[in-house]
Amino acid sequence: MTIDLDTKVGDLVLAWPQAMRYLESQGVDYCCGGHRSLREACQVAGCAPQAILAGLAEIEAPAAGAPSPQSWMDASLTDLMAHIESTHHAYLRTELPRLETLLQKVLGAHGENHPELDKVLDLFQALSSDLMPHLMKEEQILYPYIRQMEAGQPAQACFATVQGPIRVMESEHEAVGAMLAGLRAHTNEYTTPADGCATFRALYLGLKELEADTHLHIFLENQILHPRAKQLEALIQA
Repeated sequence: MTIDLDTKVGDLVLAWPQAMRYLESQGVDYCCGGHRSLREACQVAGCAPQAILAGLAEIEAPAAGAPSPQSWMDASLTDLMAHIESTHHAYLRTELPRLETLLQKVLGAHGENHPELDKVLDLFQALSSDLMPHLMKEEQILYPYIRQMEAGQPAQACFATVQGPIRVMESEHEAVGAMLAGLRAHTNEYTTPADGCATFRALYLGLKELEADTHLHIFLENQILHPRAKQLEALIQA
């Protein structure tokens, strides 16, 4: 795949998953903003497009046959949703409580010297409060509808078209993306301060991993699951 500034960021990551971590490190949104061109995404992030393009050129190309998000374009939607639930949903249900405990410990030990931790706590709790009901809505409303469609069964739902809940999910993804960006900013890009203890380091490492996992989670839904579900519904209704 030839990469230039007109390449959509979502398409870039589909073909070249190694680019995810680099784009994250530069603050370039590839999940909620996957519909943007690389030029547009860089402008939104306040990055120099040519510098990002040069950085991408230094990343090793994926090996032939290496697993990538592109493989989910050919898998069943049922398998993709099962993967999202068992991997990303399960991760959040385990990791959010763990990080909350770490954050409370760090705030108690370092809050006096690091007032930014109050904002980190506010953002993290808002993120958790948004994510947990979001997972439930996916698992209880959107995913069952898509499974029924793919199985050729009459789909029972409280909405007229799958585009309704997808719009809601993607709007909530945008909000989550903004909170993750806030966490990155208020932690100085997850940089443990000089006086930070081992728990402080573990917290910031965990928040960084949370950001990476959630970005991939949103990417799989926004760029693969949702478009394919809409296409499937259109075929059924044609």
